[in-house]
Amino acid sequence: MNKRIFSWCLFDFANSSYSAVIAAVIFPVYYTNVVVGNDAGQGDLWWGRAISLSMAIVALTSPILGRLADYSGLRKKLLGLYTLICALAVASLSLIEKGMFPEGFVLIVIANIGMEGGLVFYNSFLPVIASPSVQGRVSAWGFAIGYAGSILSLIFALLLIKQNLLNYVWPMVSAFFIIFALPSFLLLPTDERIKRNMPPILYSFKKILKEREVRKFLLSYLIYEDGVNTVIVFSSIFAATTLKFSSEELIILYLLVQVTALSGAFGFAKAIDTAGPKKVVMLSLVLWTAVSFGAAFVHQKTAFMIIAAIAGIGLGTVQAASRALYSRFIPEGHEAEYFGVYSLVGKSSAVAGPLVFGVLSSLFGSQRPAVLAIALFFVSGLLILNRVKTGSPNKII
Repeated sequence: MNKRIFSWCLFDFANSSYSAVIAAVIFPVYYTNVVVGNDAGQGDLWWGRAISLSMAIVALTSPILGRLADYSGLRKKLLGLYTLICALAVASLSLIEKGMFPEGFVLIVIANIGMEGGLVFYNSFLPVIASPSVQGRVSAWGFAIGYAGSILSLIFALLLIKQNLLNYVWPMVSAFFIIFALPSFLLLPTDERIKRNMPPILYSFKKILKEREVRKFLLSYLIYEDGVNTVIVFSSIFAATTLKFSSEELIILYLLVQVTALSGAFGFAKAIDTAGPKKVVMLSLVLWTAVSFGAAFVHQKTAFMIIAAIAGIGLGTVQAASRALYSRFIPEGHEAEYFGVYSLVGKSSAVAGPLVFGVLSSLFGSQRPAVLAIALFFVSGLLILNRVKTGSPNKII
């Protein structure tokens, strides 16, 4: 693993502190149950609104900023700006107390825009630093090292919580993100400006979507990623609200998922290149469908932990293989532009899923129907993906 690839993977290690602590395990529960109150599902509803709004903003701006990054040579600078925005917003969460749900709403929207928006530029470095024959395993390495970052940051958070220092958790995540992201800004390749006029946004967008196999893949990705994002956002809330997991139990649960996800990402890394990313994604979606059905009907904490551990195996593989599969469609010099559209699709999927979960949870007074509904996203995405033809990079057969 050369220095550029290692620094790229280390950025995933850095931002996973946000994904684990802020987006998935600790802050969602604190915001929904303490800041808002979740007896009638209002916490779920406000959290769903925050995630949906931030994802909608990222979705709408990503194609424009992705093209700007390619044509103006600003990819690394924009990655740094988004990272800084996220870190500052996360540090500010230490000011949020019970009842301050509007202020918490605004900060989490800003933080999530910084985190998710930056991934456009981060992902676009993959085809630049890795040759096509190893992009699958490099993509998987990034996610695997990221899960290690999740584990370490959650351990730090657990130590702080045990000392009744919950408000110190948010600045810790901010510092963790900044410190471990620094090598990527030093070692990733410098951007070069494309010496031609930037075409109108609609021209570029239409050009990408005119490619039939790209269009089919993005439709599939839109649907199944909706399910993945919704599970990530609401899994800890479901465990805390429906199964009554404590904060310590939630961290242990998430650590278990990160360990199995890390193992799955490393275990399937080579298979993404040898068997092909499409097969790996399809296998993962079958696994996620079974997990959704199991989680909807589980009542015991131990059984849920087993289901969550199985889900972890598919978590890293579906994300890494999807990124590697999409990289096969990208012509040289248009990485950020294509990943801008990829982000548009991925984040658009995160708009509907959380809203569906929040509405169903509030409507039925139970989170179980909402969990069961997520399986439909995986099945539908799987059926469409099965019709996508893939071949060697930049050549669809």
